[in-house]
Amino acid sequence: MKKNWQISRRRMLKGMGACIALPFLEAMVPSSILTDPCAAPPIRSAFLFMPNGVCPGKWAPKQVGSNFELSPILAPLSNVRDQLLVLQQLMNKNTIYAREGHHSKTAPFLTSMAVTRTIGSQVNSGGVSIDQLLARKTGKETIIPSLVYGIDRISSGVCASTGYTRLYGSTISWETPNKPCAKEITPRLAFDRMFRNVVPSKNRRPDNPLKASILDAVREDAKALQKKLGIADQNKMAEYLASIRSVEMRLDNQAQMKDFEASISPGLKKELQQLDIRIEDYVDLEAGLDVTDKVRLMLDIMALAFWSDASRVGTFMFGNAASGRNFSFLDGVYGNFHSISHHQDDVRRMKQYELINKWHIEQVAYFLEKLQSIPEGDGTLLDHSMVLFGSGLRNGNRHAEENLPILLAGGANGKIHSGRHLVFEEETPLANLYLTMAQVMEAPLDKFGDATGTLPQILA
Repeated sequence: MKKNWQISRRRMLKGMGACIALPFLEAMVPSSILTDPCAAPPIRSAFLFMPNGVCPGKWAPKQVGSNFELSPILAPLSNVRDQLLVLQQLMNKNTIYAREGHHSKTAPFLTSMAVTRTIGSQVNSGGVSIDQLLARKTGKETIIPSLVYGIDRISSGVCASTGYTRLYGSTISWETPNKPCAKEITPRLAFDRMFRNVVPSKNRRPDNPLKASILDAVREDAKALQKKLGIADQNKMAEYLASIRSVEMRLDNQAQMKDFEASISPGLKKELQQLDIRIEDYVDLEAGLDVTDKVRLMLDIMALAFWSDASRVGTFMFGNAASGRNFSFLDGVYGNFHSISHHQDDVRRMKQYELINKWHIEQVAYFLEKLQSIPEGDGTLLDHSMVLFGSGLRNGNRHAEENLPILLAGGANGKIHSGRHLVFEEETPLANLYLTMAQVMEAPLDKFGDATGTLPQILA
């Protein structure tokens, strides 16, 4: 029987033109299982992808087992070291047969199947990606079945050097073998979709409430709910709403820049366009564009989705296949990621390669520490999550697909034995890891990709 202080797991804060999912609260747990040690928050899974591989000799720890020191690239993860599994000798074997450098190794990162070679839109990834298979199970209990995020637009056309459509390099998430999932790359749209997607636009106020704080719209409902909650739940909800406001403020700053750009007169815009043409041969206007805050906004939004249980599965692409993003905003880096990854054993370029890899790990650390800072149940959100980070290549210089750089972080409600560096047999299928993650998520699969079994070594 439901007590008067209990609230539904599906309870949301509602207001004029807005809805906000709530974090996991004690008041949502039936009294009959409040003291049950088996009762646990839901497990969330995130899959983070980095293009172009890692600098050789700088990724793997030297020691195996629990007594390992983080490598130079992995050093930013020191605060969450005990929540990490560094996994060696995992391989996406089906990507060998394509004999192509990047695109055919990106599309199947989460399918573990071979793609069909094509130069058009008739793509075939060979299978459904693991994130979408998990979402089919967990999505029945959430607002959004899965989050598919990135920072690069979908690429079109054909890679001249390989003859593969660039569409294969633009996604890792596949709803069906022939249908890639739509990727959201704009923080504002990702934020609004999570909190406003259940409210039709016709119900929004004519004064465009999208420019106002969503918290204002649900203020009265939030106050009413707070009165029914215990102290612990009140504090948790206050922290959660403060995090939402923090993301909103950062998004507002970006909106101000858009307003500034929109205020430029047609005459001035024409002059700027002419100037742009004149300097195009001399200055790369994209060089040094720091995307750190954009990446962190997207990761913060994913953290909010996990925290509120709006979604339990997410993917994030730091870049498309063969990403040529210019990383000169980093001290010591003077070019684009793809060309630097083809280092040809040049010491100077390998150092830049390492710095770019380390920047990516700093963003992963930011996300993991964010999850770790959020109390939930008897632990933290990171304790109740699995976060995979990896690339479809090992060494960008050789387009090597064996021994992929793979990390798995989080405790998955105590089911994962973290804090170790594990080395499996050579050419162990990466699909074995995905099969294990599905088992942990209580969405067991009979088979997946080229999996030969599970990885019991990672389990507690």
